[in-house]
Amino acid sequence: MSPSADTALLALSPLDGRYAGKVDALRPIFSEFGLIRARVRVEIEWLIALAAEPAVIELAPFDDTAVARLRAFADGLSVQDAARVKEIERTTNHDVKAVEYLIKERLEDDAELAPALEFVHFACTSEDINNLAYALMLREARDAVMAPRLRELVATLRGMAHAHADLPMLSRTHGQTASPTTVGKEMANVVARLERQRDVLEALPMPGKINGAVGNYNAHVAAYPEVDWAAFSQRFVESLGLSWQPYTTQIEPHDGIAEVSDAMKRIGTICIDLCRDVWGYISLGYFRQSVKAGEVGSSTMPHKVNPIDFENAEGNFGIANALFEHFAAKLPVSRWQRDLTDSTVLRALGTAFGHSLIGFDALTRGLGKLSANPERLAADLDAAWEVLAEAVQTVMRRHGLPQPYEQLKALTRGQGISEASMREFIAGLDLPADAKQRLVDMTPATYIGRAAELARRV
Repeated sequence: MSPSADTALLALSPLDGRYAGKVDALRPIFSEFGLIRARVRVEIEWLIALAAEPAVIELAPFDDTAVARLRAFADGLSVQDAARVKEIERTTNHDVKAVEYLIKERLEDDAELAPALEFVHFACTSEDINNLAYALMLREARDAVMAPRLRELVATLRGMAHAHADLPMLSRTHGQTASPTTVGKEMANVVARLERQRDVLEALPMPGKINGAVGNYNAHVAAYPEVDWAAFSQRFVESLGLSWQPYTTQIEPHDGIAEVSDAMKRIGTICIDLCRDVWGYISLGYFRQSVKAGEVGSSTMPHKVNPIDFENAEGNFGIANALFEHFAAKLPVSRWQRDLTDSTVLRALGTAFGHSLIGFDALTRGLGKLSANPERLAADLDAAWEVLAEAVQTVMRRHGLPQPYEQLKALTRGQGISEASMREFIAGLDLPADAKQRLVDMTPATYIGRAAELARRV
């Protein structure tokens, strides 16, 4: 379903142009076709549910073959069917009504189903169909596309955490040398953050409603007052695998979409944080990047191998996050019982997920090109003996030596400390022999606490 090469060159959005092939997995879900397909599914399932309700005596129950034909039509909806909906919409100027008319066209020549024509879209407002369609689309995008890509990214990071669990690295807090860590432990930090947010995202319910024009079942009760429409609505929404929303205005309040947006934004923010850190580590020489034959890093500087995957990922996560932030802030707000501002905003959901998907792919690809540079890591550590001041003053505190922090501050702050000067200072301390020996044997590369263990545990 990707646009042709000529069409892609004229695309207004890069998701349908430069990056078209990278978002193909989302195209059947969030495209206009995907929205029409989801609407048709909801309309068909509503018709089947009505036919199974004994109180709706004017609508004869469908036999199994009729139900199968209806579902086959919904499941097999073609691009040509969607084009017919758009053709009808040019007359109706109403997209959901056009879907209703398409279904009626397909049923009118079916001897068994034709009597059911006027029960298509029965007692429904457009938002009964739309909110359920979008909930189904979001669930599919999350479960079938985004969650697997996020799991792939986490698996890549976990592999790096384990592979480099013991590889020491100089930390930098406020950009200054700080207590050492390991490369693996820094990757493990990101694994833990992403897994927590992934669990949140995957556990979020997808709310839905089907309760009429202002959420009170007005038309339903007028036609069939004896039916428990709230219970019927709940059974129907839950039959779609969604979470029933019992209290609404004309629209489902979109709090669930806001929750998904907030979760996706947090994931994107963590990924941006990772992109910037890895970009910096590459700049420091802690990582090398594999070179692809024929690839150019700069149009004028032949030596360059730029961290383009991390820059591309950061940019795309930024665009996605801006949209997700807007969705979370705007969609739960609607004037009185309904205004139309959500309609155009909801159509941009696929754009946000598309940029997130590109971000995941670019970040995973970039990580796959990295190889650690132990020599450069070791050189930085060996030039930062001042980081042992924390260990020395803490041992001094344990054994009651006077003003340990102040002594180490005078020795190390803003001054170049060598291996010799640090060991000379340790040698002059009135410490137990075993404690002094541990400090003498310590180097910046071995002063990593439980970093390696933590990295392997993730």
